[in-house]
Amino acid sequence: MDKRLYEMHAQMCRIFTSAKRLEILNLLRGKELSVGQLAKGLDIKQANLSQHLSILREKGIVNTRRDGVTIYYSLSNPKISKAFDIIREMLLERLSRAEKLSQKIRIRK
Repeated sequence: MDKRLYEMHAQMCRIFTSAKRLEILNLLRGKELSVGQLAKGLDIKQANLSQHLSILREKGIVNTRRDGVTIYYSLSNPKISKAFDIIREMLLERLSRAEKLSQKIRIRK
């Protein structure tokens, strides 16, 4: 069971290796958006966006809803946003420490 869970975890993390996919997830935070709305918000071509959305949909990260010819996307689980926030906080802390270290070095010179 543990090995299977580690493999699933690794597969999930691979999905998040694209900065564009992370931007998509951030835009979908707590709301549902159409492909057109996402493309506009990301300043990305719809064909490229569709590739990313396809990956997210196949892996169960986003849900879809069709209304006529328009397809809407939303996060499949609100915990995705929580995970996003935790990692982002860790990175901001890391950047802050690096900036403080850089300032100390400049002061010593």
